[in-house]
Amino acid sequence: MSDTGNRAEDIGHTGHPGELVGVGEDMWMEVIHKMDEVYSDLLQYEVALEEKNAKLEESQQFIFSVLTAMSDILVVIGRDGSIEDVNPAFEQITGRRTEDLRGTSIFDLFGTEEARDEARKLFSPLSDGEVRDRELPLRGNDGQLVPVSFNCRPRFSVVGKSLGLVVTGRPIGELQKAYHQLRQAHEDLKLTQQQLLHSEKMASLGRLVAGVAHELNNPISFILGNVHALRRYAGRLEEYLGAVHEGGAVDHLAELRQRLRIDRILDDLNPLIDGTIEGAERTRQIVDGLKRFSAVDRDEQQHFDLTEVLERSVRWVCQAARKAFDVVIDLPGPLPVVGSPGQMQQVLMNLVQNAFDATREVETPRLEITGVRQQSDEEDLIELRFHDNGSGIAPGNLPHVFDPFFTTKPVGQGTGLGLSISYGIVEHHGGRLQARTDPRGGAVFVLTMPLDT
Repeated sequence: MSDTGNRAEDIGHTGHPGELVGVGEDMWMEVIHKMDEVYSDLLQYEVALEEKNAKLEESQQFIFSVLTAMSDILVVIGRDGSIEDVNPAFEQITGRRTEDLRGTSIFDLFGTEEARDEARKLFSPLSDGEVRDRELPLRGNDGQLVPVSFNCRPRFSVVGKSLGLVVTGRPIGELQKAYHQLRQAHEDLKLTQQQLLHSEKMASLGRLVAGVAHELNNPISFILGNVHALRRYAGRLEEYLGAVHEGGAVDHLAELRQRLRIDRILDDLNPLIDGTIEGAERTRQIVDGLKRFSAVDRDEQQHFDLTEVLERSVRWVCQAARKAFDVVIDLPGPLPVVGSPGQMQQVLMNLVQNAFDATREVETPRLEITGVRQQSDEEDLIELRFHDNGSGIAPGNLPHVFDPFFTTKPVGQGTGLGLSISYGIVEHHGGRLQARTDPRGGAVFVLTMPLDT
């Protein structure tokens, strides 16, 4: 067969020019499906990329807003100290724009040669990379030195390679101003606390004036009665002694002695004088207690008997009460403690007064005060329990009993400071003050104090 015939057979075998031999329709459909999948993936990648770009822009905007709002200066520097970025606060201090600062050395911005040398040591990759509250002067936009308290931390790449430092700082003038304001606020708070404490004490004292006056009335009345009796006795003795000095007859003197009852006067003089002294001493003790209670607080460290202070506190509250208030005290004898008797009397009077207020609606108000001595590993303690027969403390109010200004009394009948101040006083004396509701009814306040043994 000729070559021409062979070529004709080959052409007849391959078909039309450009066609692939052995590629069927199923193969073409599979290729088209793969192309669709690739195109779909490309669309998804593009959507995800756009979302990430949007988040990146949002993050950049957030960082920019934070840097713009910062009042402290911030500088990002490389390992060689060249500035890579700054915030607007740094621009404001130096008077130079970020574009002008990028690539320049941060060390050239310090105001003195000593400061530049110190900065090179601090902001060096050879140092530990951390600076805390180091004061150095910058050259301000007006040419004046601006003292700044600097802090810095190293920054690293994702693989842990050192990239440089992040330097922050605050002008010392602002720090001094903030410190002055803080100190002034602290002083104002201390003064307000002292005023509130004194006001609460005066309020408590005012409520008890009637009871104290009644207590003072007893010894004063006793003294006054004795003085009147002594005056009458003095008149009779004067008359009798006058007759003796005139040299009267023995019978006349005997009759006069019997009529004036001189022997009875002589027998009665010592009891009258002793009673007067006792009444005066009792008055002095009451006045002394008033002075200790009403005095402005001092950090007194005295040895005193807590039992005596408690009994006086109960007596004053009960005498000021306008109705009968039964208080039963069961203590294990004298309780020696160290501290301020005036402050502790304020605490005890407050607890007794609160018990009386809590039992106003009770037909027979009653308060039981019991004391139990306890021994811990380090000290002896006395636990005083104040249990009244009132309605108790609501569960919702129990966590707030000692909060300042918290009160369940009507407006105008309580400041809400009594228990809060008492809690602070007890803590200052090394004790504890707790509150709870007794399952049998009524409220229970537990005062625990260290004893002076």
